[in-house]
Amino acid sequence: MASGLDSLLEALRASGVNTDSIGGNGGAADAGTADSAGAGAGKGAGKGAGKGKGGKGGGTTPHIDLSFLDDVHGPKSKVGWVVLAIVVLLVLAAAYWWFHPPISLNSVDLWMIIGAICLVLAVFFYYRRQNYKTGGGKYEKSPSKQKRCTVLFLIPVAIIVVGLLGGLFSNAIIPGNAEKYSNVLKTDTLDFAQDIHEVDYNQIPVIDRESAIQIGDREMGSIPEYVSQFEISSLYSQINFQGAPVRVSPLGYADLFKWFTNREGGIPAYSLVNMTTQDAEIVRLGDNPIYYSQSEPLARNIDRYVQLKYPFYIFDEFSFEIDDDGHAWWICPVRTFTIGLFGGYTIDKVVLCDATSGECTEMPISEVPQWVDRVFPAELLIEQYNWYGAYNNGWLNSFLGQEGVVRTTPGTDRATGYNYIAKDDDVWVYTGVTSATADNSIIGFVLVNQRTAESHFYSVSGATEASAMNSAEGQVQNLRYTASFPLLINVANQPTYFMALKDATALPKKFAMIDIQRYQNVAVGDTVADTQTAYEALLATNGVLSNETDLTDVEQKTGTITAVAQAVIDGNSHFYCVIDDENVLYDFALPGLINILTYQVGDPITFTYLKTEGMNTVYSIIGEDGEKQTVQLDTDSGEDNAAEQAVDEAAVQQAA
Repeated sequence: MASGLDSLLEALRASGVNTDSIGGNGGAADAGTADSAGAGAGKGAGKGAGKGKGGKGGGTTPHIDLSFLDDVHGPKSKVGWVVLAIVVLLVLAAAYWWFHPPISLNSVDLWMIIGAICLVLAVFFYYRRQNYKTGGGKYEKSPSKQKRCTVLFLIPVAIIVVGLLGGLFSNAIIPGNAEKYSNVLKTDTLDFAQDIHEVDYNQIPVIDRESAIQIGDREMGSIPEYVSQFEISSLYSQINFQGAPVRVSPLGYADLFKWFTNREGGIPAYSLVNMTTQDAEIVRLGDNPIYYSQSEPLARNIDRYVQLKYPFYIFDEFSFEIDDDGHAWWICPVRTFTIGLFGGYTIDKVVLCDATSGECTEMPISEVPQWVDRVFPAELLIEQYNWYGAYNNGWLNSFLGQEGVVRTTPGTDRATGYNYIAKDDDVWVYTGVTSATADNSIIGFVLVNQRTAESHFYSVSGATEASAMNSAEGQVQNLRYTASFPLLINVANQPTYFMALKDATALPKKFAMIDIQRYQNVAVGDTVADTQTAYEALLATNGVLSNETDLTDVEQKTGTITAVAQAVIDGNSHFYCVIDDENVLYDFALPGLINILTYQVGDPITFTYLKTEGMNTVYSIIGEDGEKQTVQLDTDSGEDNAAEQAVDEAAVQQAA
């Protein structure tokens, strides 16, 4: 009895279907079928039985059937070939215009396209080569055509090999490449207190990108003639504008129909959000609207327009900026590759495109004007520093010994964590640096200039940004506020995290400052000024500040003690004094200000303090001889903790 497969083959033959290629060998298949009910004699049956696993399948090992290529023929006349060539060229030109890949050997996108085409050609010519080698069917055996097809087969294979080798030699595993990767970004080590000046709290950015988007959208809703036709782009680039940190983003066409009806007039405005005052403005452009933007679908699409204008350049991410006069520009950084075909990329030049006229100006990094803030994308600078951190002691050390291996700290979602700092009229990318094995502590942090790629490292041990954010959120856990990614600021020469605490609408409601080195020191306030004062008082109370000149709000007081009360808070003794019957409390923290035990009601006293809401934190007591006793105790040491406990007991007895 014939098997199921044999019956199927017979039915296909009866329908006129050629089944010779099924199983890879027509003779074997037929022989297997014929002998499935008999003795299995004959050469064909032997093949069928030998290759069909006991005759069960009646065929050979399955393989890819490329016989359909036998029917692939070109035009039968020269005119047909010309027409075909024109059609192919038009299709390729349209595809290039729409997708506009850069024409560069360093372009991975271009190599992917070339590789796909070469793979198809290699398979086609390999199959034709085999046909001319063995003959049969529609092809006659021809050594000359076989040789020609061999050459045509090897050409696309060679191109694919070149691309693969280019990728291989871009890898850090190749000898010498690890050192090249580690030197792409040059980083200098500087002193924090000397290089990072104390921040002006009237210029500190108190909101992040998420909050800026919410504020900008709210302002957009107040302009009905715009909100029905346009929407704000999600770019929101952070720049310095007229001495203030702001985020700017162009409007865009709401949809394709809105583009069709408004394209002649262009985009009439952009959104500007001041990150210090939280004020938003939709800036109208008047006679200089934006014609070139990312919301344009055709020729004036900024990505397509600039790429076609510079077809041999590989561009990084474009950014939207405004100059000192408020005119709109697109900043288009150009990539260059320093290792192999695809490795060690950086920015060596930039194209500035006028968003109104489309006029482009190409210039090297050294000639970029001061008002441009974003030439090097933040993600690129973070990646370049991580190359240094991983490979500064060689490729093998990057995953075996890991001596000296460092990396930038991740954000709360395990993605790259960074923020921006305004410094010297430039925008700098900030991120913490941790060792390869550390999770909750940093060994320092790095600042990189987005315009020049100047890089500075500061050695400071302390908490990661994520740990600081969790600590700040813990102070207001009953309100369920979430912390923004911290900014790095200088407060009394202490490296400090500053962050906003946002509600469910992503708008800041409170602010927090956290000592990087002692992240249990957290101050929270309703305004930046209140937060600063509370934070400095906290530093003074905990003995972090070394002298009075580090403080910004220190004042001196002389008067008579009219009331004294004592309390123990978090294991620490505090004496609260009223001076001259004022309705204000002065907090003398022990054991730092232990001399307060020698004073009684009615005694005159002179001291310095930090003024805070409702209560003032005393920083130092000034004796009759002018000598100061200042809070300088390091409460982290066991010896000091023991001393503090003894003083607390003495204070309780004194109060009793």
